[in-house]
Amino acid sequence: MGQSNKNEIKPVAVAVVGAGRRGLCYAAYAKEHPDRMSIVAVAEPNADRRAAFGARHQIPLQRQFTSYQNMLASGKAADAAINCTMDAMHYDSTAALLKAGYHILLEKPIARSASDVRKLIGLAQQQHRIVMICHVLRYVPFYLRIKELLDSGAIGRIVAIRSAERVSYHHMAVGFVRGRWNKAETSNPILLARCCHDLDLIAWFKTGHKVTHVASFGELTQFRPENAPTGATDRCLDCPHVETCRYSAKKHYVDMGLWLDYAFESHQGDPSKLTEDRKILSLKDPNNPYGRCVWKCDNDVVDHQTVIARFADGVTATHDLFTATARPTRTLHILGELGELQGDFEAGHITLRKPQLKPGAAFSEERILLHPTTTGHVAGDLQLVHDFVSLLRGEPTSASHTRIEDSLTGHLIAYAADLAMKELRTVMVDDI
Repeated sequence: MGQSNKNEIKPVAVAVVGAGRRGLCYAAYAKEHPDRMSIVAVAEPNADRRAAFGARHQIPLQRQFTSYQNMLASGKAADAAINCTMDAMHYDSTAALLKAGYHILLEKPIARSASDVRKLIGLAQQQHRIVMICHVLRYVPFYLRIKELLDSGAIGRIVAIRSAERVSYHHMAVGFVRGRWNKAETSNPILLARCCHDLDLIAWFKTGHKVTHVASFGELTQFRPENAPTGATDRCLDCPHVETCRYSAKKHYVDMGLWLDYAFESHQGDPSKLTEDRKILSLKDPNNPYGRCVWKCDNDVVDHQTVIARFADGVTATHDLFTATARPTRTLHILGELGELQGDFEAGHITLRKPQLKPGAAFSEERILLHPTTTGHVAGDLQLVHDFVSLLRGEPTSASHTRIEDSLTGHLIAYAADLAMKELRTVMVDDI
């Protein structure tokens, strides 16, 4: 009888708000597990994306909306929403969805200020709704293994943590110099936009411990007009350095085929099917921001930043954001009372070292090899959605799942770091 009742549970009906890269990725869970989740509505302002998403999930036209406001005005469309709107829209859209009675899977970062995050936590509690945050790195094998080692006591009590994210030169150029995250006012500070994963992981490793103080330093050093090569023009395709510049839009988006969805996002259909001539014409178009010289953009986010956080138990954590690196990766070094862990995310290896009292061998070393994470965090995306669905169905979830309350600490580090960097002072987290 119990098995029969279990099989009769209907799939969770979900509306996707924002049918871009992340929305498509999370919605794919419904294709693999139609018995657990179904996509019944979409809100997306881009007509091509909306139509393609609607066709993929057989969503009737009357359930395809141009905005979340229009979707809400039509009545409650689903049990839950996957909110993948742009960063600056997260607070308003999440607040509106909560008031309309939706449970929410929310793309990070949660909101642009600590006060807005706290407001959303209060609203979720008031509405008795679940808000789960897309901190997907908690689900990838690399960080799961590190968490398991820490929880098993492999290195004893944590003493200090040092992490770093190295953003490649081509990723920095497309996202944070030419692209939509290049200004803090219209998006978010780069630390929040890019590193809230890393800060969340630090908070996760220190679950149950409060951060008390944060200091930070950072600058916009490289991508400034005075650093442009002699004779450089405002647009790459007109520049005498177009074939030799390491930030050449032609080299990145035409010759190397990088970041096509960004560089040619204004074009209909699959950008990889554009001819070379069409790509060149697009990059010459003054309305295409991805054809701009990286030293002559309107960017204002920093291109390197260091954060130091102090926990209430005396543990310190440092995070470095390096951009324009040749090789992108995330690295981690955790010192414990009984040993240390060191790892490289892209290489897929973790090293566990412990002191040992042996002649000629003062320490032991165990190298744990995982599959290289060449697909980034894709390995964890569907596991994250699985946890969200399980949460709504009253089923057991993994230790990785993070409700909005659990994600507060990592975000507070980011907000405090931004303030500390601007004002050149140590910030008490309770004051923000």
